[in-house]
Amino acid sequence: MRRLLVATTNRGKQREFRRLLAHLPAEIVTPSEIGLDLDVEEPFDTYAENARAKADAYARASGLLTVADDSGLEVVALDGGPGVRTGRWGRGDGLDAQRMVEAVANSDDRRARMVCVLAIGIPSGADAPRVELFTGVIEGAIASAPRGAGGFGYDPVFELADGRTTAQLPEQEKDRVSHRGLAVAAARLRLEELLTGS
Repeated sequence: MRRLLVATTNRGKQREFRRLLAHLPAEIVTPSEIGLDLDVEEPFDTYAENARAKADAYARASGLLTVADDSGLEVVALDGGPGVRTGRWGRGDGLDAQRMVEAVANSDDRRARMVCVLAIGIPSGADAPRVELFTGVIEGAIASAPRGAGGFGYDPVFELADGRTTAQLPEQEKDRVSHRGLAVAAARLRLEELLTGS
């Protein structure tokens, strides 16, 4: 069975990708599981460029078929931010969702969306890896307070049209409707082709 590298050190993303990719005929591995320690910068202004950079670097270093993503939260009240800077906007201390609620507390327009660009890095011998991109987007709003114990990151404050946050969704439902789930669904057939050679 071929190995498929999930190019992230974020444990929440690793857990989510393992579920999302479980249907594939592949052994899902993370960088630490194959002894790979890379620090790939994300200096670009688009999700696509950052995802491409990660997929390229990890596929090149590992020689494995690789999936990487760049994703973000775009909030109308923050002029579309933090967007591609979402990871740097937060502090990773478990309070980022609450900070987001506070950031839009005085706004009448709480609309938001989550965006994910998934990059597949395809090793190509001595040549640079080929990279193919797939996108998933989910529309919602910032909740008035964090709710739910599932997910990670901003899931407790990303509210869907039915009033639930993505942290309140059962895992299977979240995987079906989330920005990352939609991006993986868009890439599914291509990943199957690459893994089976068909």
